[in-house]
Amino acid sequence: MTTRYAARAAAGALAALLVLAGCSSKAKDSDDGDGDKAAGGVRTGEGISGKTITLGALTDMTGVYATLGKSVTQAQQLYVKQLNAAGGVCGYKVALSVRDHGYDPQKAVFGYTELEPKVLGFAQFIGSPFVAAVKQRIDGQDKALVLPQAWSAALLGSPYIRVIGSTYDIETINAVDFLIKEKGVKKGDRIGHVYFEGDYGESALVGSRHIAKEAGLTVVEQKIKPTDNDMTAQVTALKQAGVKAIVISAGPRQAASLVGVAAASGFTVPVIGNNSAFAPQLLATQAGPALTKNYYVASPSLPIGADTPEAKKLVADYGAAYPNDALDNGIVAGWTAASAFGEALKKACANKDLTREGVDKALLSIDSYDVGFGVAQNFTDPKAPSSRESVILQPDKGVTGGMKVVREAGASEVAEAYTPGA
Repeated sequence: MTTRYAARAAAGALAALLVLAGCSSKAKDSDDGDGDKAAGGVRTGEGISGKTITLGALTDMTGVYATLGKSVTQAQQLYVKQLNAAGGVCGYKVALSVRDHGYDPQKAVFGYTELEPKVLGFAQFIGSPFVAAVKQRIDGQDKALVLPQAWSAALLGSPYIRVIGSTYDIETINAVDFLIKEKGVKKGDRIGHVYFEGDYGESALVGSRHIAKEAGLTVVEQKIKPTDNDMTAQVTALKQAGVKAIVISAGPRQAASLVGVAAASGFTVPVIGNNSAFAPQLLATQAGPALTKNYYVASPSLPIGADTPEAKKLVADYGAAYPNDALDNGIVAGWTAASAFGEALKKACANKDLTREGVDKALLSIDSYDVGFGVAQNFTDPKAPSSRESVILQPDKGVTGGMKVVREAGASEVAEAYTPGA
């Protein structure tokens, strides 16, 4: 996920990080022993004060992923409300402290620095490059559990940052497998890949290159910036290159432009995007008809309109809480992360250890967790994503959430054999 992290902005974020890291020398020793003891002998530490457990949410309410950020945040606020109504955790109520970074690198790093001493962990952190920018601090001095809405393979390997679902490289492998199995792409063909510069797009590009090598395809690459909204030049280049299909690893706006421009020029190859390259609001734009005809999305879970009891309940509850807001898959992402964090809190409570260390260990003990959206998550191996499966979706304004399932959850043979970072 990305906006304004061209080289200069990213460098600014990292520079800010280094300054802040140098200034943040707070001691962690006070929680190294038994920690504070709550009623019942439960160990506690950072993020727990009085009778409240505070979790952090670093979101994008005003940037390129504002639609996603709003849905993720409201879903998590709904989860916390329901959790507290059911009695909370270990006698504590749970609170969510939200900061909007607007997908700005410096705001993201400053927001993390502000919240980190005050929270037990983060149920939300939108933006792969921003999470990566503070990864060294998380793994080193902070050790707070982070469940990001970001799927870069660069985030793997940390026991404290747990990617929920397949990483972008694996998701892209599954997306191209769909193009091969269902859309006629064959050995010797060229496929296009339009991708954001930075962790998101370049992680996805690793996946398309890998499966292209395995399947005998050629990838025609088109790197773009998050500020590039008109995909005319990219469509022209890919059409001239004779590609048989296109992968897009960018934002909803870029996907809509790409599909719309291609359709207007008579270039009707199938296009498939990563999970963050669609928003149902696009169906009301001029690109809507083209999106419903020739666009697909690889997703780490079933959509919000899935035909499961859990999905139907979430739709009803979310609609009651936020009657004026659209339903989209950001709700699923937010609910899943909050639920996984809540499950870790409950296990940590049972272990009488609600310190950061105790919650981290609790999550790492969860080997099969499904909140009702079709994919079980295994959090036990920090070096691997919690799943290798993807669901292939297609826009459809006639269904709840604007997305229908065209291929159920599964991992391709190439994805199963692939090792991120190898």
